[in-house]
Amino acid sequence: MIRLLSCGYHFIHEDGITIDRPAGAGNYAFVFFKSKAELIVDGKPLAAEKNSYILFRPATPHLYRELNEPFINDWFHCDGDDILEFLAQLKLPLDTLVKATDPLLIAGCIREMQSSNKLGGPLHDRIIDLDIRSLFMKLTNLMELADLPDKTSRYFRQFSELRSELYSSPHTHWTVEQIASRVNLSKSYFQHIYKDLFGCSVVSDMINSRLEYAKYLLGNSSLSVSAISKMCGYENDTHFMRQFKRFAGITPSHFRSRR
Repeated sequence: MIRLLSCGYHFIHEDGITIDRPAGAGNYAFVFFKSKAELIVDGKPLAAEKNSYILFRPATPHLYRELNEPFINDWFHCDGDDILEFLAQLKLPLDTLVKATDPLLIAGCIREMQSSNKLGGPLHDRIIDLDIRSLFMKLTNLMELADLPDKTSRYFRQFSELRSELYSSPHTHWTVEQIASRVNLSKSYFQHIYKDLFGCSVVSDMINSRLEYAKYLLGNSSLSVSAISKMCGYENDTHFMRQFKRFAGITPSHFRSRR
């Protein structure tokens, strides 16, 4: 089990601060820089940009201090019997500055972690363990996006929110132009960024959102195929049935009978 030793969310150091650990922290120390900082990690000087993070090994000598005042950061310290094995499985970089692809995700996870820690309760230790593991897994999951050009990765949160909206409202009739205008991009550039981020076109996602909802309704309701077609945003049953068979390989009625 991973244990939380200490945690701080959105600490504002008005006059700056210097953290100096010549023998390491003695545990795993995670620091999320919300303002610029300079570091010395195992004797090597580094410059931390705003919205970057680092996870220090327990015995790694390190120092960090502000480059601008106020200095703002989130942080937590943790340890555990299996944490080294867990991090090795994730291949999460240690003692390495990483630019955050989704800064709000990190801040939100640490805020939730701090809240869970203060809450206490009989399941406290298990909740904290899951909170920390979840953050590390999410960071690993986002690592591939760190290799994308800045012009692409900076749209990640906006595009993720748009994508969630597509999947939560499959009945809505969207055009690519309408969606692109939400982020003030041209249709062609929007499509380019979308495919870079998610590996598929926005049109494919719109179709998939409708068909996934259709499959859910076919398997979990007694609604007619015609009613499901309308609920999934199709203007006529024929179009729905043709598109369903094209992507699912079987007709809606056959899909329901198999369920």
